[in-house]
Amino acid sequence: MTAPEVVVLDYGSGNVRSAVRALERVGAHVTLTADERSVLDADGLFVPGVGNFHACLRGLRAVDGHRLIDVRLSGSRPVLGICVGMQAMFEGSSEPSVQGAVPGLDQWPGTVDRLPAEVVPHMGWSRVEAPEGTVLFDGVQDERFYFVHSYGVQDWTLDPHGPFEVVAPRVTWAEHGTRFVAAVENGPLCATQFHPEKSGDAGKQLLANWVATLR
Repeated sequence: MTAPEVVVLDYGSGNVRSAVRALERVGAHVTLTADERSVLDADGLFVPGVGNFHACLRGLRAVDGHRLIDVRLSGSRPVLGICVGMQAMFEGSSEPSVQGAVPGLDQWPGTVDRLPAEVVPHMGWSRVEAPEGTVLFDGVQDERFYFVHSYGVQDWTLDPHGPFEVVAPRVTWAEHGTRFVAAVENGPLCATQFHPEKSGDAGKQLLANWVATLR
């Protein structure tokens, strides 16, 4: 069986070699690039994200990532966002930026706000609460995953007459000072706030679950 082709979007979001290696270990053929044709043709697109929300969004827009993600999703082509790559899918963030705020990709409603915890950033292993019917967390619903973040989406409210009226996304939660969105599964678009590539066997299984959907 031919290995699924996965592109890790290269837009200057930091060291992504660990993500490339983790995807390769679960059977994907991985390319690190922002080439338009490669991004659109791949079986799966992996969107990493490290650091400041607004800097990441500027990087994404600089390589036309916002449009490429839209094109893929309009054709039901799988996309997986990680950490700030997940936060980017929301409307925006209250995180400060010396170069000014940049809007999110607005795939989901909600804003990314600072966690109201005594210790921030949230750095370490936390258990998640996965919903029934989850595909990403199949076999690892009760495991811990590795988080490194200070901001998160703390409110998930959908318009009952909006685009999610018929099929609502599956939302996974975790807690640090308050409950926050740890992952979302929404048809071809999935995302995690934690780093599966740094989450040991549980993260490996989650990536394997995602790659299996690309076959």
